[in-house]
Amino acid sequence: MPPAIELVGVNKSFGPVHANKDVNLTVEAGTIHGIVGENGAGKSTLMSILYGFYEADTGEIRVKGERLRLRSSADAIAAGIGMVHQHFMLVDTLSVVENVMLGAEGGQLLAGGEAKVRAELARFDRDYGLTIDPDVLVEDLSVGLQQRVEIIKALYRGAEILILDEPTAVLTPHEAQGLFELLRTLKARGVTVILITHKLHEIMAATDYVSVMRRGEMVATVPTAETSPAQLADLMVGRHVLLHVEKGPHRPGEPVLSVRNLSVADTLGVMRVVDVSFDVRAGEIVGIAGVAGNGQSELLEAIAGMRPIATGSIALAGRTLEADDRDPHRLRKMGLLHVPEDRIRMGLVPAFEAFESAALGFTDDPIYGTGPIMSRPRMIEDAQRKMEMYDVRPPAPRLKTANFSGGNQQKLVLAREIERGPRVLLVGQPTRGVDIGAIEFIHKRLIALRDQGVAILLVSVELDEIMSLSDRILAMCGGRITGERRPEETNEGELGLLMAGVAA
Repeated sequence: MPPAIELVGVNKSFGPVHANKDVNLTVEAGTIHGIVGENGAGKSTLMSILYGFYEADTGEIRVKGERLRLRSSADAIAAGIGMVHQHFMLVDTLSVVENVMLGAEGGQLLAGGEAKVRAELARFDRDYGLTIDPDVLVEDLSVGLQQRVEIIKALYRGAEILILDEPTAVLTPHEAQGLFELLRTLKARGVTVILITHKLHEIMAATDYVSVMRRGEMVATVPTAETSPAQLADLMVGRHVLLHVEKGPHRPGEPVLSVRNLSVADTLGVMRVVDVSFDVRAGEIVGIAGVAGNGQSELLEAIAGMRPIATGSIALAGRTLEADDRDPHRLRKMGLLHVPEDRIRMGLVPAFEAFESAALGFTDDPIYGTGPIMSRPRMIEDAQRKMEMYDVRPPAPRLKTANFSGGNQQKLVLAREIERGPRVLLVGQPTRGVDIGAIEFIHKRLIALRDQGVAILLVSVELDEIMSLSDRILAMCGGRITGERRPEETNEGELGLLMAGVAA
């Protein structure tokens, strides 16, 4: 049997940026093949070429032994290639059936097409365990089920080769486990899977082969059983990488952030945070462990002044915040800064140039000029300095924010917030979608801030990140604090029970 995919000497440039350099890749049929690399290493560009979004400048693409020219995603779909993107391509206000039908309606009379989709949904349920309500609106589905719809869409269009780009970046650990069980089922049924991920433990657990890209080049392809996370990390970055957080003992000071009996409702009036109380002291990191959707997001937004509180109080450095104080801009002036969970919706403006995104929230700072007119040269100079300090690639302040990889967008947000000298830093999902080298960098910066006396409140769905960074851990379930532990005195099993609302 010929390989499912062969890429030979693939090159792709965007102006002066050589995104893919003479890339060779062979993916055997019926395997799960991982591709890893730092943000900006060229992984997504390579997969976009394979899916027909881009056309290679030079090189060959062979699918199941046949040389093809893929000039559009329609060409890729016709060749049996499907792709599930990190940011889903679904219409929220349509049902599952309607989303699967889009672009494959089967003619002007939709009844026949709908009947075919329903029949295929039943078969996917039977053959792959892809159970889903065909009539539910996509906006009412969990993120994990929305991803399932994307996989169903690809299979419905005849995909025998399935590309998944950072599929667990938006999933809970439980949803990620379910996804990998599904991928193993697809593999057993003959589907070839290409998995792009930053998470090395996922590569080790799920793949048969793994290829490593660095700065646009393919530097290694090895059987997964013959490598290790440490070896892969070193290949990705080109140097030795610490896979654990090095930190000394913390020396906590006085409480800087105090939350008392706080309750917070969502836009529908449903209580998402219920009677929560805790302190964060100077020079410590307090981590909140919990499955996504248990109130952590609403808690961070309320403390940051982005969401009203129903009851309770918040104090900063001993001063209880009145209603007028709970404004994001005023809180920034008081030293409470915020790295939001969703960098695209809340942290950046993708259409802005990077130097503009790097100034968001601080546009009245004298560093950018006095009076109503901001100095573009000063803004660009400040952004250039931050980009160099935080290794943002490329270090191009005039590049559109949307054109940076997710990890480099995250470093841009961190640079903007951290370099303002916070007293309290709220950090939501600091390493979501970030490569191993950037994770190491971000963790070091957070520990350095702690050691400088900053009070840090950390929310992450990565339990190992919470365990590694935190000095104290609060577990949340159903909007309530279900327990407090020190990382050296607990384990993931005990925290998992607390996160599930079971007393440990």
